[in-house]
Amino acid sequence: MNRQRLFAPIRQHLERLRNNKVFELLVIAIIVLSALVIGAKTYNLSPQAALLFSIFDTAITLFFLAEILVRLLAEERLLAFFKQAWNVFDFVIVVASLIPVQDSEMVLIARLLRIFRVLRLVSMIPELRLLVNALFKAMPRMGYVVLLMFVIFYIYGAIGSFLFHTINPTLWDNVSISMLTLFRISTFEDWTDIMYETMEVYPMSWVFYLTFIFLTAFVFLNMMIGIILNVLNKEHEDYNRDNNLGEAGEIHWLKEHTQKLEHKLASVEQLLLTLNAKMPDNNADSAETRRPQGNVEVPADTP
Repeated sequence: MNRQRLFAPIRQHLERLRNNKVFELLVIAIIVLSALVIGAKTYNLSPQAALLFSIFDTAITLFFLAEILVRLLAEERLLAFFKQAWNVFDFVIVVASLIPVQDSEMVLIARLLRIFRVLRLVSMIPELRLLVNALFKAMPRMGYVVLLMFVIFYIYGAIGSFLFHTINPTLWDNVSISMLTLFRISTFEDWTDIMYETMEVYPMSWVFYLTFIFLTAFVFLNMMIGIILNVLNKEHEDYNRDNNLGEAGEIHWLKEHTQKLEHKLASVEQLLLTLNAKMPDNNADSAETRRPQGNVEVPADTP
């Protein structure tokens, strides 16, 4: 208990530092600087420049280590930090970047892990977190669309291999190569050249290409976009509701305060019912106290 009391002021200072906007902007700036340093190392540098960028890399690594320690120590309970997935992501990236680059056996892994430090921009900027969360939540729904697309690709690939393999075996020799050709067609990469080549033998083969493009490029692609937009709107509503922002935040605020008022009204109603239940007993007690006790003589001239 004494340790917790002694550490409480320090934790409060660290919590204020963690929530400080200037500190958050500084972390974002260091992440961008880290990305620039990593990109600069891909060029042919002089020994002096390479030494300078190596010093920058070490300083950035130490800054990230200090930043993650501030966020860890600012939590009341250490395990609460690891309950959020983005905190775990930041912790893993920072710890992994501590692998020394000078080690010849780990140099490639260390450099690759340092590249992933750029992804910390996602965890630091709420709007980017919304986009990534929406993408991950949309993947299960998109999986069914991808499965249906695979079925369409397979059917059209088999048809194309049966019809066009003698025209151009390089593009239509078997179903797997035909599916690769169809993927090229779906990206509109010189698809007209492929179509005109087969139309010299099968003049009506344009139906094959146009129906395939209509299904893949127009129908399925728009279905995926619709799924992502739907999930993204839901994520924005949840974010606004949790932070009391926008229309969703106002609705959540009204709903929350309405529930509190209903609870208070229910308490008042229960109190009134309790008071009303006690009122007859009080009246009866008052009547008993006013009623004459014993034998009371009534005057004779009383009518």
